[in-house]
Amino acid sequence: MLFYSFFKSLVGKDVVVELKNDLSVCGTLHSVDQFLNIKLTEISVTDPDKYPHMLSVKNCFIRGSVVRYVQLPADECDTQLLQDAARKEAVQNKKR
Repeated sequence: MLFYSFFKSLVGKDVVVELKNDLSVCGTLHSVDQFLNIKLTEISVTDPDKYPHMLSVKNCFIRGSVVRYVQLPADECDTQLLQDAARKEAVQNKKR
């Protein structure tokens, strides 16, 4: 739930999603669900020569299981807060 909450706070920000098939999609994060499925609007691909069929696509839904990386804007990431939340979640899971 930690990453779900984190991505929910980034709705409306520009992100780059790299897929397992080496396709990288840039766009505005529209929504994310508990499975980390991602919906992007106003998308573009980083290598349009390699993926010309993606030029006409404006919005996309990306299944969470095919995501390799999500590149976030550096100024939007509070890494200290994320690390603290991860530690708290790990402690809670050990108590169970």
